[in-house]
Amino acid sequence: MKRISLFLLLIFALATVYAQDNQAGDNKKTGWNFGALPTITYNSDLGFQYGALVNLFNYGDGSTYPKYLHNVYIEASRFTKGSAIYRLSYDSEYLIPGIRITSDLAYLPDMAYDFFGFNGYESVYNPGWEDDQTDNYKSRMFYRYENKNFRFKTDIQFPFNDDRFRGLLGFNLQSYIIDEVDVDKMNEGKEEDEKLSYESLYNDYKKWGVISEEEADGGFVPLLKAGLVFDTRDNEANPMSGIWTEAFLFGATEMLSAESGFAKFNITHRQYFTLVERDLSFAYRLGYQTTLAGDVPFYYQTQIETSKKKDMLGLGGSKTLRGINRNRIVADGFVYGNVELRWKAVHFRFINQNFYLGLNGFYDFGQVTKKIDIDYNIELLPEGYFNFEHKRNFHSSTGAGLRIVMNENFVVAVDYGMALDQQDGSSGLYIGLDYLF
Repeated sequence: MKRISLFLLLIFALATVYAQDNQAGDNKKTGWNFGALPTITYNSDLGFQYGALVNLFNYGDGSTYPKYLHNVYIEASRFTKGSAIYRLSYDSEYLIPGIRITSDLAYLPDMAYDFFGFNGYESVYNPGWEDDQTDNYKSRMFYRYENKNFRFKTDIQFPFNDDRFRGLLGFNLQSYIIDEVDVDKMNEGKEEDEKLSYESLYNDYKKWGVISEEEADGGFVPLLKAGLVFDTRDNEANPMSGIWTEAFLFGATEMLSAESGFAKFNITHRQYFTLVERDLSFAYRLGYQTTLAGDVPFYYQTQIETSKKKDMLGLGGSKTLRGINRNRIVADGFVYGNVELRWKAVHFRFINQNFYLGLNGFYDFGQVTKKIDIDYNIELLPEGYFNFEHKRNFHSSTGAGLRIVMNENFVVAVDYGMALDQQDGSSGLYIGLDYLF
């Protein structure tokens, strides 16, 4: 699919409001501070995206800086042809002293949600099918479907005798409305030879019975979660030392109106090492998620549960495997990892705030550990869609990134990753907020 992206990173938009700046030598911050990031992108099929991200931090009297008392995140952006992101998130362990509350309310209508099939390399990715300059072109929307997702998530963490160990309880209410891409809307204003066709892998999967009629239009997932967290990080935004590990069970039940009941397990381990005091660190993340029981609806299989404000999508893309196609690896079980070298290259003061510029190099990888059990007759399937004899299991990518960080917590992130196998795509450029983990 042809894609043109124009990103405007306006450094001068990083600002502070209602901040009582402490001019002591340690440059501690007090009161309310915020960072804002306007972003403009263009996609030939989705149109222009316009909107903004705003992240507000309250440091109180500054005694906890760089740790914040309250964190509010607001995002609103739209594509001119229908897709949008509307999000309000909150994070604090001071609203109820000692109890950490993380909550996220979001409406995410996606007119062209990535879908490459199931079980990683078992599903063949043919880039020519979405490239209108090739002889075997089908549609630029071939690997897409429409996904309108509404969700409300709240996690509560409470300490045991040792504050490093915490219990985790949470719920996540998600509604999915699934349909084929609205090709008629995307064809508005296009010349006849530029119009998209109705061919798509999603429609093929429905026709072959890979996606059942009951699940094809979406459904409701009322998710419950319980587990443990171990956290010794010295700073959450970009730790220089410590461990952050969480393990929990989560699932949905038909008693709460889920389309089908299931149970999953997730464990994620992150560790941070200081190589040069204050400025250079090594960090890695290892994650494992698997289905323990039940039937997971296809539209939920792309979700990776965490205790962070925002859930992650299936392996591939900005939050998991950078440079690999978003949702490239969707399975009942998988393992993944990220290795990063992080350097705070330049520290400076600007608009009365503390800044640093950071550089990072990374290597990301993932692998299917448990395949989705697909009920279909292999003999009836056309050639070119599946490779059941594949020998490859390891999906990987590498790349580098830039960070612009204000007051240790507001992090503008730019990452460019390259897939190391053409079956995973080519590359990806990502501009957003925060370090990956």
